[in-house]
Amino acid sequence: MAVDIRTGFTAEQRGEIAAGLTKLLADSYALYLKTHGYHWNVRGPNFGELHKMFEAQYTEMWQALDEMAERIRALGEFAPQGYGAFANLTSIKDGDPEKAASGMLEELMRDHETVIGTARAALSVADEADDQATVDTITMRLEAHEKHAWMLRATLGHK
Repeated sequence: MAVDIRTGFTAEQRGEIAAGLTKLLADSYALYLKTHGYHWNVRGPNFGELHKMFEAQYTEMWQALDEMAERIRALGEFAPQGYGAFANLTSIKDGDPEKAASGMLEELMRDHETVIGTARAALSVADEADDQATVDTITMRLEAHEKHAWMLRATLGHK
């Protein structure tokens, strides 16, 4: 039974906004999984520092996943569910546990930049529809991923 959702957005607007959030959720989930895996598998002289940094980053991302999925549901759409669904939606590739620490750092930095791009695209759609709740959600994700990318760049010794 279809329910008429009266939140000030058309069904088309809700669908477009939710589609952007769904892509952001999928990229974020894939990056969460990769960061968690690198947390387990990092090694080398900076193990302790990197192990803690990866843990802080994946913990922050984990908490945000639920907020994005719930916003998708509030818009009247279904959030993706299952590894297959996420794999079909994400641009983030699986990590390689045998990669050296510097390779892990470089890859995670680039992946955060990918997620930042995904977030900016979703933000544009939400902003155009004047969906401030989604704009706020995405803005918080942008801030977090920009900070994570900066920390990874700085750890690599980049500007």
